[in-house]
Amino acid sequence: MITKEMVIADIIKDNPKAVEILMANGMGCLGCPSAQNEPLSMAADIHGLNLEKLLAELNA
Repeated sequence: MITKEMVIADIIKDNPKAVEILMANGMGCLGCPSAQNEPLSMAADIHGLNLEKLLAELNA
């Protein structure tokens, strides 16, 4: 289960399909070193994304 505290790099490592979901939601900078080490909640906030919607999609 993906949580808001998880770091983006770990999410992608555990589920490579997460890249498609994250990019479709507006996170196009997944290769950026700082993005790789950010918790999902911080990245969603920076990009103005609905965290609960994103978590639901990632965990579906």
